[in-house]
Amino acid sequence: MRKTFKLTHPKIKPARLVEGAKNDVRKYLKRERKKSLPEGADFWGFDCKYGQTAEGAETIHVAEIDQYINEAESQALESFYLEVLAKPEKRTKKPLPVEDEEKAEEDAESV
Repeated sequence: MRKTFKLTHPKIKPARLVEGAKNDVRKYLKRERKKSLPEGADFWGFDCKYGQTAEGAETIHVAEIDQYINEAESQALESFYLEVLAKPEKRTKKPLPVEDEEKAEEDAESV
């Protein structure tokens, strides 16, 4: 989904336009997550970009979308650009913190 959301309208209040934008994003995320995954993928990941224009858009995390939309409302922007693209991803193991790695090495040596 690549879209420029307008936050100005002669008859609709900006707060309703903001809620509409958030609703559109939530519907898109829900619709994409329902699609069947390709072979070898575990979940749908999302590449997200936000900016006042498409050229000035910066990469953001999917969990920060609402925060950035609220920020656009508080700055009284006329419009903002949001890009959300789904991609299949595979889960990876979390790396151990440095302290845990040292303990694991000590345990392995003592066995």
